[in-house]
Amino acid sequence: MDIRELDRQALSLTGELVSRVKTDQLASATPCADWTLYGLLRHLVSQNEGFAASARGGGKEWAVWRDGELGEDPAGAFAASADQVTEAFAADDVLERQFALPEVGEGFAVPGRIAIGFHMVDYVAHAWDVAATIGARWEPSAELTAAALRVAALVPDEGRGPGAAFRSRIVVPEDAPQGDRLLALLGRDPSWTPGMR
Repeated sequence: MDIRELDRQALSLTGELVSRVKTDQLASATPCADWTLYGLLRHLVSQNEGFAASARGGGKEWAVWRDGELGEDPAGAFAASADQVTEAFAADDVLERQFALPEVGEGFAVPGRIAIGFHMVDYVAHAWDVAATIGARWEPSAELTAAALRVAALVPDEGRGPGAAFRSRIVVPEDAPQGDRLLALLGRDPSWTPGMR
């Protein structure tokens, strides 16, 4: 399947969960230790805007990856940013374009098909972060989870840890559900619940 279709599925999964967030939950802790739920949602909007800019050749500047705002309507801000990145990813030659990803490293760039894979796995994982925080179910399709697992397996161990994009991998049983294995590969504890730090 086209990576862009999988990415749209990841955005839809995340958007459905974001739409269920209540105002009094925005200050809640999340599995991402550095962020409250408000901070996580702002990150999601910022990342969509950054990837959209990068798809159009303008992603080298840090500011485009950090300027996302939620305003008074976090779900609406997320939906608008999801529309923006989906439109940018729809360009005919986007899979071959070079995407600047300054969060990975200064001057770092990869072809669009790889960058969109990174975006997809990030949103599948962050959908779980939102779901775990608000006590909702996280139910990506088997196809989406399998695709995210393939990408997550490629994330190197170097550079992981507190403050990094990913924490160190967590060991789970080999027969753990596919979703749990994905979360563990990305350094998330599948058993996380609100109140854990």
